[in-house]
Formats: sequence, C-alpha cells, structure tokens
Amino acid sequence: MDFPDGLPIGDDWQPVPTTVDICFPYDGSLVATAPVGDADLARLALDEALAVRREVAGLASHVRRRALQTAHDAIALRRGDFERLLVAETGKPLVDCRIEVDRTLLTLQTAAEEVARLHGETVPLDLLPSGEGLLGFWVRKPIGVVVGIAGFNYPVLLAAHKIAPALAAGCPVVIKPAPQTPLATLWLVHLVREALHEAGAPRAALQLVTGGPEVGVALTTDRRVGAVSFTGSAAVGHQIARDAAPTKVLLELGSNAALVVAADADLEAAADAVVRGGYYASGQACISVQRVVVVEAVREDFLTLLAGRMGRVAVGDPREETTRVSALIDERSTGRVLEWVAQAVGAGARLVAGGKRVGGAIEPTVLLDVPDGVAAWDEEIFGPVVAVRSVPDLETAFEVVNHSRYGLHASVFTASLATAFEAVDSIEVGGVIVNEVPGFRSDVMPYGGVKDSGSGREGPRFAIEELTVTRMAVIRPTTKG
Repeated sequence: MDFPDGLPIGDDWQPVPTTVDICFPYDGSLVATAPVGDADLARLALDEALAVRREVAGLASHVRRRALQTAHDAIALRRGDFERLLVAETGKPLVDCRIEVDRTLLTLQTAAEEVARLHGETVPLDLLPSGEGLLGFWVRKPIGVVVGIAGFNYPVLLAAHKIAPALAAGCPVVIKPAPQTPLATLWLVHLVREALHEAGAPRAALQLVTGGPEVGVALTTDRRVGAVSFTGSAAVGHQIARDAAPTKVLLELGSNAALVVAADADLEAAADAVVRGGYYASGQACISVQRVVVVEAVREDFLTLLAGRMGRVAVGDPREETTRVSALIDERSTGRVLEWVAQAVGAGARLVAGGKRVGGAIEPTVLLDVPDGVAAWDEEIFGPVVAVRSVPDLETAFEVVNHSRYGLHASVFTASLATAFEAVDSIEVGGVIVNEVPGFRSDVMPYGGVKDSGSGREGPRFAIEELTVTRMAVIRPTTKG
C-alpha cells in the first residue's frame, strides 16, 4: 500500500487523532494499522470539497474521462495486491475478492465511457402558441458535493460505485469506508487522486474520512452537501434519510433475496444456484440467496439434490483457491447468525445442514420450513444460511416473496417464458433474475431496490443521472417583431 500516513483531505494528507489495528477475520492476526478520523476532519473535508466544487463542475469532459481511465489502469496494474489486501481485511474468500476487483475495474471503465454520453435535449416549446419563437433545451449539471458511505463486504467496489459516477458527473466526493475495512479503499482513493492530478484536476475532488458514527453524522447532516449515497443496513439508512433531509439521499439497504423454484424448473440448475448464490462471500452479500420458495410438487426432489451438493462447499482459510465460505467480518456477526439459526429451530424450523462453527467460520447452513415472524426468514441474515419453504403453486410463491419489507433482487427458475414474464410483472423488487442467482449483477445495469431495500439506482449511467440535475434553458432569440 504505497500511500502516505493520515487521511487524504484537500490536496494533501492530514494527520489523524488516533489509529486502529485492522485484523484478519480468519485468525485475528494484524493486517495493518489504519488512520481514524473524527468529526473535525469530516467538516474539513467538506470545506475542501466545497472549495473546489465549481472547478470540478467545470472540468472538461476529456479531463474527467482521462482521470477515470488512468485510475482504472493503475488499479489493473496492482490487481493481485488489491485482491490479497481485500482477503486480509474482509476475510472474504479469494475467489470473491478477485470478482470484486474485476467489477471495480469495469465500474471505472464504464464511468469513463459514460462521460461522453452526458448530455441534454431540445424541447419543442411551440406546442403552445405562447412558445412560438422560443428555443428550449435542457442540460445536466452536477448536483454538488457527494458524500459516499460504503459497507464492509465489498469495500472497494462499493466505493467505486460512488466515486466513479460522481467524478464523471463533475461532483467532488467524500468517501467514508466502513470502520472494519478502510485499507483497500484508502489505496483506491489515493490512486484515483493521483490520476486526477495527472489529468489536471484537483486532488481534493476526491477525499476520504474514516471513523465512527460521529463522522457519518457530520458528513450527512451538512446542508451544503448535494447528495448522500449510502450502502448499509436499513436502520442506519433510514436514520440518514431522516437526518439529511432535504438533501437527496440514495440508499442501497440490502434484502433477504428469494429464489423461486417452479414445478417445471431445471432442478439440477436450481440446486446449483442455491449453493452458488447462497454461500458466496460467506453469505455476506445483500443479494445472496436467503429464502428459497419451492413449489410443493418438486419439493422432495429439489431437497435431495440440494443435500447432495452441500458437502462440496469448501470451508476454511479464505486465502486458499478452493475456499468458498470463511469467517464472517467479526465475532459479533458470527454470534448473531448462530443465534438466529437457533431461534429458527426453536420456532419449529428443521436444521437439515450446517448450523455449527468450524474454526472461525459457520458451516453452510440450510433451514427447512422457517415460519414467518422469525429473523432468519424475515430479516437479512448476512451469513451462510439458506431457508427453504414449499408452497402449493406459483401464485402463492410470488405472494410469499412479496410478503417482505425488502425488495432488492429475486430470481425464478422455470422453463416457461410465460412464468418468467409473470415474475417480472408480479414480484416487487428492483431486479427479477430468471434462471440465474438473484446475486447476479452486471455493474452497467440499474441496480437498487424498493420498499426497505432503498431508493435510487447504481450503475454508472444511472448513478450519474442521480447525481446530476436538469437545468432548463428557454431563449427568445430576439424581442423584435
């Protein structure tokens, strides 16, 4: 990690009041010491961002595009080091960290390309007689300073989805990484700042402040901020939205994603998808498979196929190529997941696989017939746990999926095109995925949820639209008759 001590604020790096040890979740060993900021540094970062707001808004398109492309190239050169650092600070399996870096690179590349597509349109004002002789057009203008707050599970990717669209739109951005995982994001920010400088833009267009809730409050409640983009829990997101009002707030708040297995589904493919989609990133993904809703006619065949696959999920050291499930981010998370599993069993669910600790990790777990009102079904478990329930028909299956306060992604396995379109029409989520895991996400598509899963959309094109405002121009070329 070739960056200075302190925090990247303004055009330089500022000293911090304290530091914290970042430890490898798998065995507790020290990874590095990270800087910890405070509310004063957060306010300083906002001051610096506001000071360059007009300069950043006025940057030529080629400068913004070049900066993002240069940052992409710099990270690509160091991708192996980024992967290893992500494994060390998140405890996430290596295979998932490789995917995170791939997706980060795509996000930067796509945002650079979207700079060329940021434009407005003319408007036919003469549809009314009063508009005759008037020229009308609209342009998109940067919304102002953007505050981006990222979660711990995909720290670099989540930060990139806030940084790249903001810079492409001409907005200065201040990033706050999760306290558990600041290191790779610090490095990302350093490389992007150097790319900005090389392209002729101010480094202060991108800054980072670490710290606890007091830093988040200072960043999100400042009325000078144009938009807040937050990825994290629903409870924190709702509080931010209340406290930040009337500032625009974009929220990605997770889910308890469902996978529906229709009677005509390819059961082998569906069982593979549950295993692949339920346990990647050790289940710490907001669109990992948590709820499986199976039509009764194929319940037993599906459960047999699922049971036969559970032994293939390798649990262990996340640095190993074959590992698919490892330790969760911290002991508190591990204890909560195990408690939710025990609560589900106590409420009448049947534990058919896993449910125990293996070293610092939780075994890939399957619960059967978890009732409503139990956290393992109703809430986001964020661990390697899948809950299976059967229903009499597809109509009931869709009702069960919708009977949730969340609505991010859901998937349906079926051989019927009619069922696929019915799912798209009926399921109340931000994305319906047919014959693939609900965790499928291309970083170029609009991504976001409904209900308690949030508001607004990510994906460079769509985030740029969120972070710009239309400005209408109405011109009468001459006042002479």
